[in-house]
Amino acid sequence: MSEVSLFKKSIAELIGTYVLVFLGTGSVVTTVLLTQGDTLIPSNTFNIGIDIAAWFAIGISFGIAVLAMIYAFGHISGTHINPAVSIALWATKRMKTSDMVSYIVAQLIGASLASFTIVGILGSRAVASGLGATAMLGGLGYGQAILCEAVATFFLMLTIMGTVVDKRAPGGFAGLAIGLVVAADVTVVGNITGSSLNPARTFGPYIADFLLGGQNLWWQYPIYLIGPIIGALVAALIYDYVSDVKKVS
Repeated sequence: MSEVSLFKKSIAELIGTYVLVFLGTGSVVTTVLLTQGDTLIPSNTFNIGIDIAAWFAIGISFGIAVLAMIYAFGHISGTHINPAVSIALWATKRMKTSDMVSYIVAQLIGASLASFTIVGILGSRAVASGLGATAMLGGLGYGQAILCEAVATFFLMLTIMGTVVDKRAPGGFAGLAIGLVVAADVTVVGNITGSSLNPARTFGPYIADFLLGGQNLWWQYPIYLIGPIIGALVAALIYDYVSDVKKVS
C-alpha cells in the first residue's frame, strides 16, 4: 500500500477537527439555547444553567465525534484532531516537524470552519450563545484553570498512548476508549474550564466570536494552549518510561 501524502493526511485532520468542533460545540450551543434562550451569555459564565445531565450529554457528543473520526481517519492520519496531541508525538520523535506544522494548521482551519458553519445555520443566536467557547468558572484562578486542563488532557493522551501508539494494545478498541475518556473529561471538568483538552477546539469558537461581534475571551486562550500541551507532553513521556514502548514498537 502506498504512503498517504501529507496533504491528504492534513485534509483528514481538517475534516476530523471540523466534525469534532461542529458536533461538540454544537451540542453546547443547543444546550445553552434550550436553557437560556437567545440571551447573550456573559463571559466566564456561559455554563450557568447547564446541569450535570447536560454536561454528560455534551461529553457524549464530543466523545462520539472523536470515536467516529478515529474509525474514519485513524488509518489515514492517525486522527490527532488536536494540536496538543500532534506536539506531544512530535516531541517524542514520532512526527516530523513539517508534518506537525501541517497538521496543526489543518486542525485550526477545521475548527474555525466548524464554528462559522454553526453561525451560518443559527445566525446571531449562535454568537449570542457563545458558540461553545470555553471559559473559566467564575472565581477560578488562571493557574488552577491551566492545571485542570493539563490533568484532563493527561488522561486523554495517556489513553492515546496506550491504545494507539503502543502496538501491543488489543486492536479495534482505540476509538471507543479515547471517545469515552473525552466524554468523562467533559462531564467532570466541563463546568470548571469547559474541558477543552484541545487548543484547536477553543480556537474555532474564539475566532468566530471575535470576528462576528461576540464575546472576546482571547485573554483566556493561554489556558487552553499551555494546559493541554503540558498534559499531553507529560502523559507521552511517562507512558514511554513505564511501558518501554519505544523498545518494542
